[in-house]
Amino acid sequence: MNSLNEYKTTYFVYCVNHFADRYKLSAKDAFNYLFKYGGMNFLDEFYQVEHLLSLNDAVEDLTAICKNNGGNLS
Repeated sequence: MNSLNEYKTTYFVYCVNHFADRYKLSAKDAFNYLFKYGGMNFLDEFYQVEHLLSLNDAVEDLTAICKNNGGNLS
């Protein structure tokens, strides 16, 4: 695995866990939700920008992306 993929993987894990904590989900349920509603694709596509933001900002962005794609967490 090259360095960029290792950094992205680590960042994705941090984001999923932070998202899970925010919405009181298991990490597995958070990942499944983010995958289903486009959050993981968003993180992959916009990694270069998102990893410069705080995890709170990333979770806010993920929430908005998923909501726009039919997700519904309150």
